[in-house]
Amino acid sequence: MTENTGSAAQDMPMPSMPDWEKRFRAPRVSLPDWAEDAPDRALFVSNATGTYELYAWDRATGVQRQATDRPNGTTEGELTPDGESIWWFSDTDGDEFGVWMRQPFAGGEDQPAAPGLQASYPAGLALGRDGTAVVGRSTDEDGSTVHVVRPGAGPVEIYRHRESAGVGDLSHDGTLIAIEHTEHGDAMHSALRVLRLDGTAVADLDDTEGGTVELGLEVLGFAPVDSDTRLLVRHQRRGRWEPMVWDVASGQETELGIELPGDVSAVWYPDGSALLVSHSFEARSELWRYEFATRQLVEVPAPAGSVLGATARPDGSVEYLWSSAAEPPVVRSTSGRVVLDPPGMKAPASVPVEDAWVEGPGGRIHALVQRPATGEGPFPTVFEIHGGPTWHDSDAFAAGPAAWVDHGYAVVRVNYRGSTGYGREWTDALKHRVGLIELEDIAAVREWAVSSGLADPAKLVLAGGSWGGYLTLLGLGTQPEAWAVGLAAVPVADYVTAYHDEMEALKAMDRTLLGGTPEEVPERYEASSPLTYVDAVRAPVYISAGVNDPRCPIRQVENYVERLEARGAAYEVYRYDAGHGSLVVEERIKQVRLEIDFAARHLG
Repeated sequence: MTENTGSAAQDMPMPSMPDWEKRFRAPRVSLPDWAEDAPDRALFVSNATGTYELYAWDRATGVQRQATDRPNGTTEGELTPDGESIWWFSDTDGDEFGVWMRQPFAGGEDQPAAPGLQASYPAGLALGRDGTAVVGRSTDEDGSTVHVVRPGAGPVEIYRHRESAGVGDLSHDGTLIAIEHTEHGDAMHSALRVLRLDGTAVADLDDTEGGTVELGLEVLGFAPVDSDTRLLVRHQRRGRWEPMVWDVASGQETELGIELPGDVSAVWYPDGSALLVSHSFEARSELWRYEFATRQLVEVPAPAGSVLGATARPDGSVEYLWSSAAEPPVVRSTSGRVVLDPPGMKAPASVPVEDAWVEGPGGRIHALVQRPATGEGPFPTVFEIHGGPTWHDSDAFAAGPAAWVDHGYAVVRVNYRGSTGYGREWTDALKHRVGLIELEDIAAVREWAVSSGLADPAKLVLAGGSWGGYLTLLGLGTQPEAWAVGLAAVPVADYVTAYHDEMEALKAMDRTLLGGTPEEVPERYEASSPLTYVDAVRAPVYISAGVNDPRCPIRQVENYVERLEARGAAYEVYRYDAGHGSLVVEERIKQVRLEIDFAARHLG
């Protein structure tokens, strides 16, 4: 058993850099977000300095400027509509608790953007054309609050509720604000409310019917036209996510009739005449243009793989961030050019992903498989379990799985029940048997991997971060004979303690998933907590945890580690000075290196 604490500075690049490290270190950029009234001014995130930070980009001159520079990085920011200012969220070493700061686009001193608002967890932000801002906040003491901040005036609270809520969007003329809320108590399925900026209600839309029906709504955005009261929303009325238009003034709801399988989302074209539709199905995605005048879909050409974000520009072109499991991400345009190509080292390609469909106890399970480019199976195999849980793995570039492949491992990623992209029933199936139902699906795919000859049954690694780290620890305790090694990053390890220590929005999610608090349904928390099964764990366990993590707090990890220590189990724990993961490239590399070394030592 080993415990260690370290910093990224201890691990400098080696003279001969392997491909797996190059994939982490290669400069990359996010999809640029541009100012609505100044489209040549953009904001993006890049790791060019070795830490993910915000960058301002004047597209007319080509000048790029690093806007933030903090030891643990910055990724949350937004441009004002006129492009004159950058709002960015300032927390402490990744704890996600802080305040909004404001900086001139061209550079200058940072100032508090909303003086008078104390530190909180962020719950949405909407910036108006007259300088007004609508700020969503979440704290343990106050629950969810929404505040209007006008230039030269103090913040005014217009909404408050104990359950989770957040700012959706501000209308183009700055008179209406849409919020998502869960006043009905179901944190997985939001309702919508539209308010005037004095807090008076204009309209409500609640598909949950007061929390009695499991149907959610999401705000996608107001029409980008003055005095236009159309709000683009997503709903689940037909068993999957899809958009519709809700006129909040008249109450009219317009179904779009987009008959594509899988989940569908959309954003407005800048003139409000069409929608840019993003379609996700079976771990891949594509883009379409929806014309309101003709109600027709026209495909927007994009390579096979995953579109991780897309935006329609004023000239009608579409810019999108694309990658596949084999090809690194790139920001492309339908004009045929690469929009933003960071200088320096390019990330090496990896192997493509293969699809596996496995019959499971709740239906067909989709798994993504990558195998080493050379050699015959069975391979030592890493089951890399995604977080969320309402998320899914896709055919997109990921440096972590590619590193394992480079070291001779096959990698299997399972879109278990609870994952998005396979219909509402698949996503909602995990409720009340939290953790256990996902592990049933992982077990079915594990049996397929062994019987098909892909995986060596004696060298199976269960691994994951966040919810994937939670499933790793729970799987090691409930399926102790199945796994040779466990690697859990920022996990839930002791569910009861995690509930009491985590941020307020996650408390609400846990109450929804498990049907109440630990005091109300103790048997469910006990059944779903890795700590319950820690004495059954037989595989060596590696745990990494951020000491400032508000989502999977450190105290509950320490409780689990103490139990491993008490029984003399084989384990290592690595604590680092950040929150729910790190934005520092060298720190990420260090953690992957430690995991690979741990697996190699214990697998032989």
